[in-house]
Amino acid sequence: MTTDQIMQLTYLVLLGTAIGGSAIVAGRSNMGKMAQQAAIWALIFVGVVGAYGLWEDISNDVTARQSFIDDSTVEVPRSPDGHYYLTLEIDGTPVEFVVDTGASQIVLSQLDARRIGIDPASLRYSGSANTANGVVRTAPVVLDRIALGDMVEQRLPAVVNGGPMDASLLGMTYLGLYDRIEISNGVLVLNR
Repeated sequence: MTTDQIMQLTYLVLLGTAIGGSAIVAGRSNMGKMAQQAAIWALIFVGVVGAYGLWEDISNDVTARQSFIDDSTVEVPRSPDGHYYLTLEIDGTPVEFVVDTGASQIVLSQLDARRIGIDPASLRYSGSANTANGVVRTAPVVLDRIALGDMVEQRLPAVVNGGPMDASLLGMTYLGLYDRIEISNGVLVLNR
């Protein structure tokens, strides 16, 4: 636990103790009723703590995902973290990408490369890319089939990042295939 979490927990325990103590003093004459109310409040507290702990999982299940308007248009809502995420099928495997108009290429993390059948250890890291974290080594690869709904591309170039990376990036190698890229009211629209 971090110091902030410990302090928050301490505050909640002290607050609970103060509320519980005042309830005991106020309800001395009717202890059975007070115990029932305390049990109800304890269950409410446990429910709130549980919901808080599961909030990220719940929000991921409820958050809107990409949707297809027709065979050539997809809408992607902005994620709560401010990014746009697009799931493409790479050689039959779904891969989630961060849409990055600042990236010139499709950049696969080593984890995603492994998931689609590319062994990062066997690649030749002959290229480099300038990132916010400095220069990283990259290995060129060719993705045989990339599908977004009914929109399918064959043999697109990409790179595998030689360093650690949280998510794969969907750069202009792929985004440039669209006639229109628009962001309006928190929705990214890709249209061919």
